Amino acid sequence: MTFPLNFTIDRESEEPIYRQLIRQIKLQIESGQLPAGTRLPASRDLADQMAISRISVVNAYAELRAEGYLSAHAGRGTFVARDSAASGTTTRSNGGLSNPSGDDKADTLPDYSLRDMMRLARRPGVINFSYGAPPTEFFPVQALRDALNAVLDRDGAEALSYEMSEGYMPLRVAVREYVSALGIRCSADNILITGGAQQAIDLVVQALMSEGETLVTSMPTYLGVLDIARARRVQIYSVPQDEHGLRVDHLENYLLDNHTPRLIYVMPTFQNPTGNVMSMHRRRQLINLAQEYHIPIVEDAVYHEFRFEGEPLPPLKALDESGMVIHISAFTKMLLPGVRIGYLISNSQHYERLVRVKQAADISTSGLNQRAVHHLLTRGVLAQQLERNNRELRRRRDAALRAAEQYFPKDAEWHKPEGGLYLWVRLPRTGPTAAELFITALQRNVSFAIGNIFFTNGGGQYHMRLNYGQQRPDLIDEGFRRIGQAWQEMAQHYGAAMEKSPML
Repeated sequence: MTFPLNFTIDRESEEPIYRQLIRQIKLQIESGQLPAGTRLPASRDLADQMAISRISVVNAYAELRAEGYLSAHAGRGTFVARDSAASGTTTRSNGGLSNPSGDDKADTLPDYSLRDMMRLARRPGVINFSYGAPPTEFFPVQALRDALNAVLDRDGAEALSYEMSEGYMPLRVAVREYVSALGIRCSADNILITGGAQQAIDLVVQALMSEGETLVTSMPTYLGVLDIARARRVQIYSVPQDEHGLRVDHLENYLLDNHTPRLIYVMPTFQNPTGNVMSMHRRRQLINLAQEYHIPIVEDAVYHEFRFEGEPLPPLKALDESGMVIHISAFTKMLLPGVRIGYLISNSQHYERLVRVKQAADISTSGLNQRAVHHLLTRGVLAQQLERNNRELRRRRDAALRAAEQYFPKDAEWHKPEGGLYLWVRLPRTGPTAAELFITALQRNVSFAIGNIFFTNGGGQYHMRLNYGQQRPDLIDEGFRRIGQAWQEMAQHYGAAMEKSPML
């Protein structure tokens, strides 16, 4: 027998409807009002009963199944799980994330089940704007083939043996020369080669933080940092940002309240997901603040050179006179993601500890790949490839801006990025959340990244990140058209539902 559900939906709340459903169903399960084995209404029936979008019910049921509260049986329906989260057998840690109010209460986790839903976007035929990487047609495959052959001809079996944990010395020297063009002055002995930027960030967290300590970042932030925080059980304190980057005044107020974070993580240029660029004034403010409070800054610069208009700003490391900045970048986004060659630059204060952690993690990064990247770097292939990529990215950025203006709802908001890969769009609250829109868009064979996965406090419900670099201009136009149509279709339903039940 289907159990009649009794919920109250607040349409004025900033909490999305599907999240309200999740919260109230959980409460009824945990209180015993919905005992194990209870059959819930079909999604269409519950949506009609409450005059809400069916997508809201589908999302809520999917989330509750992922957390172990519900189980689905083909042909029979959806039931309260007998081994449910209410019994304590299924738990969901918050991974040590904390909120931006400074009150030391844990924030809600980003909705990782929604991120998992985006795996569906990988099926053939989907116009995919959700990836965080450049398209495969950007990769210099022939140049890599030539580099690998040249290295093997030159070095033979030596290229396949273990490399020094610090990295292949000729590559470290080449990186030093490469970053000098960005204004960074360092020694090759300050450079550690890593398996991409993600590993570099993880090494810093492991080397400089202990479980339960706090890392400061902006909100929203790079999803990989949230993953690392969960894995290493460190706290995250989120500082708001605006179009000029992380709000240093908010960070200073937090520090003045006697909080003592161990690290500050920022992506100052073409931030993922927003595309924001930290102003020069803020860069200097942040470095001065870090120096005053003796807090190292982790600078993620993987998009720094993806600029196709406007005046370039120096990396934080180029402005650093006290050794407070640990600079991280990689040849993955700009050259070859699968090769996984990145680097970090740190002063001697932290360098030896970072090397020890690297030794424990994987002994060394692939010597063959390091030598191949060195070959590409010293022969100018990287510079040529970056120039070609940026030229094409600008063309795709322009196509995305035209398509967004033509197809997205009139009250949607975004800014024109001067570089990077992403368009960060805020949807009107008169229609579906990004998660709800994602389901309908996917039915039209188009996808994007849902905004709330980049937040630590459940924010970003009406934001979406679109990687315009992933698609050709014609597919950008078609994909954005499908997203716009999906939003219009759902927005009409929202309006009809509110007219039908204005008191909800």
